[in-house]
Amino acid sequence: MPRPPKTKAASQTEPRPGRKPVSRNKAGEAAPDAAVQRALALSRYAQRTLNTRPNLVESSGAAFTRDRMRALLPDNVRDEAALFQSLRELRKRVMLRVIARDLGGLCDLAEVVATVTALAEIAIGYALPRLHDWAAQQYGQPTAADNGAAQQLHVVGMGKLGGGELNVSSDIDLIFIYPEDGATVRNSRSTNEHGSEHSIDNHEFFTRVGRRLIAALGEVTADGFVFRVDMRLRPYGESSPLVTSFAALENYFITQGREWERYAWLKARALTGDQSDGLMQLVRPFVFRRHLDFSALAAMRDLHAQIRRDVGKRGRAGNIKLGPGGIREIEFIAQVFQLIRGGREAEFRVRPTLQALANLGQRGYLPAAAAADLRDAYVFLRNLEHRLQYLDDQQTQTIPAHAGDRALIAGAMGFANEQSLLKQLDKHRANVSREFDQVFSPMAEAAAPTAKGGGPPPPDYSDSDPARQRIEQFRGSSRYRQMPATSHARMEKLLPRAADAAAALDDPDTTFARLLNLLESVSRRESYLAFLLEYPQALERVAKLASASAWASAYLTQHPILMDELLDSRAHATPDWAALKESLARQLDQAEGDTETQMDLLRHFKHSQTFRLLVADLAGELRLEKLSDDLSALADLCLAEALRVCWARLATAHRRKPKFAVIGYGKLGGKELGYASDLDIIFLFDDEAPNAPENYARLGQRINTWLNSATAAGVLYETDLRLRPNGQSGLLVSNIEAFSAYQTGQAWTWEHQALTRARFAAGDAKVGRQFDKIREQVLRQNRDLDQLRADIVAMREKMRDAHPNNGALFDVKHDRGGIIDVEFIVQYLVLGHAHKHRRLTANIGNLALLKLAAELKLIPAELAQQSHAAYRHFRRMQHALRLQSERYARVAAEDVAAQAEAVRALWRHVFDDA
Repeated sequence: MPRPPKTKAASQTEPRPGRKPVSRNKAGEAAPDAAVQRALALSRYAQRTLNTRPNLVESSGAAFTRDRMRALLPDNVRDEAALFQSLRELRKRVMLRVIARDLGGLCDLAEVVATVTALAEIAIGYALPRLHDWAAQQYGQPTAADNGAAQQLHVVGMGKLGGGELNVSSDIDLIFIYPEDGATVRNSRSTNEHGSEHSIDNHEFFTRVGRRLIAALGEVTADGFVFRVDMRLRPYGESSPLVTSFAALENYFITQGREWERYAWLKARALTGDQSDGLMQLVRPFVFRRHLDFSALAAMRDLHAQIRRDVGKRGRAGNIKLGPGGIREIEFIAQVFQLIRGGREAEFRVRPTLQALANLGQRGYLPAAAAADLRDAYVFLRNLEHRLQYLDDQQTQTIPAHAGDRALIAGAMGFANEQSLLKQLDKHRANVSREFDQVFSPMAEAAAPTAKGGGPPPPDYSDSDPARQRIEQFRGSSRYRQMPATSHARMEKLLPRAADAAAALDDPDTTFARLLNLLESVSRRESYLAFLLEYPQALERVAKLASASAWASAYLTQHPILMDELLDSRAHATPDWAALKESLARQLDQAEGDTETQMDLLRHFKHSQTFRLLVADLAGELRLEKLSDDLSALADLCLAEALRVCWARLATAHRRKPKFAVIGYGKLGGKELGYASDLDIIFLFDDEAPNAPENYARLGQRINTWLNSATAAGVLYETDLRLRPNGQSGLLVSNIEAFSAYQTGQAWTWEHQALTRARFAAGDAKVGRQFDKIREQVLRQNRDLDQLRADIVAMREKMRDAHPNNGALFDVKHDRGGIIDVEFIVQYLVLGHAHKHRRLTANIGNLALLKLAAELKLIPAELAQQSHAAYRHFRRMQHALRLQSERYARVAAEDVAAQAEAVRALWRHVFDDA
């Protein structure tokens, strides 16, 4: 690229762009390469540095590695003066190389920020131990009061340093923390002529070390500086003590931590210290809430408004970091999603902004196009920021007023002129502002505090209006009186809006009562109230859900975290079970070692997927058969992951993958699960290892505990293990050979009936295939049909006696001519005729088996068709009644008389002789 034109306004005291260094070294080295020449043309800092230190001229070479940086620092420095000089010398070398490689087109943004971040980490890691040792020689080594353990200063990098994305002329935000209070202890190293006669407490020791570290990095000497240091993010701000103990930090988070500090600590990263993991464990609960935290939206909006006001006062609208459409707005978009979701989803705990944006696009929380626009804008703005700073090594993000400087910046960005640069800049900033408004602005009116007498007027309810009465009753409740003031304010806005939403639907009184139950249940969780205020459309969808189904309303009330699913554009999409399994496995692996978190992750996953299916179901987008298939696939997935994680945590596990399978019976086996169905399962294994029975018994017990234990996230599944060989008195886990022997020699007819609806659900596929083989062998036994009919009829009578119905309504499941009659008919047909017709052993469901039996001439086609239609009708009625939280699936007998008679007719045909 040609050099930028010279301008009259070029500084008379600074070398003009393009001028070569004044002097060369004595060796007569070759002229700088093209990238260095371009850096000299576009950076006055590079010119000044090489004018005073021509020996630093070298080729643009390769990127500076950490090893190379460390190699340029001497192993032994005797005093602070030498330490300061070494660090500043390194900084100049690294900066010159970065500028040359960046302006020469030899690297990308990722290399620039990684190199500058590495420089900061190397400088801190080099200076701190030496400063510590020098202080220890004078005062002794700091130790813990309780056990005498040695203490170290933990330097926490905040902001862009923590995120690994420092800019080239950045300051670094640091916080100094030490583990425990105590005092220094003198040893042989602290007895020289510089030694102090007394010890000092740890706080004073680390304060002294911290001050010297700040000076080592930020003090301006004849050699310049390394990094400007900003300590204002420490607890209680710049007027507070310079260092803080772990205990004091934790107490601060609990009692004093403010919302904006969560944003600041989001990128925090411990750069030094032997207890860094423990330190970050203190930080995580403060930054990331265990629930979805929609209160962060309002907090971030307030922080942004404050920044905007400050920018306006200072005339910084053109600032590409703080101004509209700038870098900060991109960071806010990424970070608000991180604060909201990071407590539940580990993917959102990443620090780099570009990685966070990529996750938002991949997970569908931002449209792919929006995520791409924000990524492109971020890269453009960060590159522009660097070129602004390359001019004079100043921490600036403002386009210069000087025309000559603007021309230099345009050239450095690869544009022919200033106008082209500004046009592209405006485009990117417009894209950022648009996306920022999409995330923040639409909810601002709903979330903003309503001044007294301001805002929309409340609905004009009469004193006799049920909604008004319920609102007043709620206001008088103890739960309402005990709410925090901020919850009161939010609830007062939500109550009339909820009443309005209910009024627009069928049966508004019932709908509003259900909504009020939901609001009461979440009233102490401000985040949920904030969510409903931030997203008015979500409140409308919650109202529709409550209106459509009492069970759905109760489910949402029990798991309010699911309200977020109502905003997900993927909620009605066909589940991609393979992708969902991969995502769940990744989350579980990231929480390895934390059983409670893993159990909750599995429960949140199950609840969210169930809720998505529920929403699609209530919208009329799912056939009942498809819904049952999906709920069964969801159960299979949860079983598979529970098995995998439980085995991984089994201390006595004797192989990498267990030869173990979970077999589903009943509704799970027949893929007819409903929303609240329990799981009928048994456990099988095929492993000759001596300790296999004991290990698999532990595994089965642990899986069962994982499934039905109640945690903060609820229960995963209720389980029923009574179908295992010998029932409740039998072993929890069976060897495959023992299972085969039991089924062929000891099992009752009713156990073979259950086997018709059994299938491999999770675990080792080979064990699953062995089960399938045993199942087919058992089902294809040649049985005495008269005895089989008698056994099945007797079992049917026992079930009917166990579920008496003395009312006038017809029980679509248990009464004669209902669902169970159809199931027993199908089971008889399979057990009685599979020895001749292998196709009957296929686990294809009752509807398909009825059709198949008619094709095989085992039952009349007309009766099969009528019973097929009746069974489907009954299941739909049963499903609809359960959605309304009806305890029994009972309806007026005359409404189903034709269907019940069709089933009874088929029953008579099949079991007439019995």
